[in-house]
Amino acid sequence: MDAEELAARWRERLESWAIPDEITARAPADPWSHSPERFGTRTDRALAEPDDGPTMSRLSEALPDKGTLLDVGSGPGAASLPLHERIGHLYAVDTSASMLEGLTARAEKLGVPVTAVEGRWPDVSGRVPVVDVTVAAHVVYNVVDLAGFLRALDERTQGRVVLELTHRHPMSWMTPLWQHFHGMDRPVRPIAEDCVALAAALGYAVQVEEREAPLERFTSLEDLAVSACRRVCLDPSRAEEVASTVLELGMWPLPRDRWVTIWWE
Repeated sequence: MDAEELAARWRERLESWAIPDEITARAPADPWSHSPERFGTRTDRALAEPDDGPTMSRLSEALPDKGTLLDVGSGPGAASLPLHERIGHLYAVDTSASMLEGLTARAEKLGVPVTAVEGRWPDVSGRVPVVDVTVAAHVVYNVVDLAGFLRALDERTQGRVVLELTHRHPMSWMTPLWQHFHGMDRPVRPIAEDCVALAAALGYAVQVEEREAPLERFTSLEDLAVSACRRVCLDPSRAEEVASTVLELGMWPLPRDRWVTIWWE
């Protein structure tokens, strides 16, 4: 298939993850929302315990000393700030003002000059200059127009583009809970190979590395249950029921994700 066909297939598969309106209408909280506090904790851990996995390695070897780095879907900076000693200027793009505030505060403490751009990529791509290296970590499963997203990354990068994503959709682990509480299945695709295929079809000389995730998804069954209530559109008061169900279904402890690093020059 050519790039246009692969892009259309990615869009269709990602849109199939939409939650039915009749379920979201009863949801007590946005099932797709993210916690700035939880992401902040991950960033602080990434700063305290630097990761030598393929994503950080590919970024570090490509970023010139005091070079410019673009972090798209930055959150509080877990994929970029660990490189603070090498960064001359960081451009951070995210749709969440609170996530960007967390990144900016941490960057200032680390002495990293930063420009925060609130908005969705590639809509705001014109607000950042061409940089040496770009990273987009754990964001592509939120991107419907993946071809446009990747093209804009490439156009704004004179050196290396690095993507990191889970091998499967990050919500895939909850399929048994959707079946149990709502009697419905969840999609299987898209997966990382679909992103790789599209990037290659766009003409990028992609290289790929895969590894086990360095972090557990949850540190306790209680944390899992609280998160699952929101993601599966259940009232928070049902957390104990969710925890019991997870045990009954043999879901705990969760196996670690597989993380995939994709890059090209």
